Amino acid sequence: MSSMTIRVLIADDQAMLRAAFRMILDSQPDIEVVAETADGAAALEEARRLRPDVCLLDIRMPKLDGLAVTRQLAGPGVPDPMNVLIATTFDLDEYVYTALRNGACGFLLKDGAPALLTEAVRAAATGNSLISPSITVRLLSHMAPHRNRPAAAPAVRGGTGNGPVRPAEPLTQRELDVVRLVARGRTNDELAAELYVTLSTVKTHLANVQRKLAARNRVEIAAWAWETGVCGGEGSA
Repeated sequence: MSSMTIRVLIADDQAMLRAAFRMILDSQPDIEVVAETADGAAALEEARRLRPDVCLLDIRMPKLDGLAVTRQLAGPGVPDPMNVLIATTFDLDEYVYTALRNGACGFLLKDGAPALLTEAVRAAATGNSLISPSITVRLLSHMAPHRNRPAAAPAVRGGTGNGPVRPAEPLTQRELDVVRLVARGRTNDELAAELYVTLSTVKTHLANVQRKLAARNRVEIAAWAWETGVCGGEGSA
């Protein structure tokens, strides 16, 4: 996507928030807001008409909520699913689980930094995932060994209901370092800074980890880390 403009649809019932999101995103040279709507039904219609690269959706909207819109745009069985990013003020596990189960590739709180929003949009445009760091650790820690996951918590993004995936190849020590930080909610830039490597090196490690774990995105990488105990240093690859 680096040489292309990322086309974004914004759906939120609050005009001020739509304006704020548009201002943040349109200020980026590689992002363009192509439409904005105030309700879920209009969001669904516009998304299908325009086929944006990313649909940025609120959860609580008139006519159709963002979770239902997500399911219709990106859920299981949807042909040619779109990239959906949820942005909400409601930090509830139930919403996070449902959004991810319905096919969302990111979940942000509206009080997050503008830089997190733009990074999440760029990640979603390439099919990757980004969840607000404050949510990630709490959400995925439910999967840690010796703890019972809440009954209302389905597996994340098609993930790990039958137990942790065994890597196709052993992960290197540096790849394990990357996995642990991903599971703690670090962004790629933060990974590079903490590991004293370049951003391109981080992306290479992540690509290798995804291949070895057959993971579609960083959410599944983080889920694997928590399920196996790698995140807390309890497990091994």
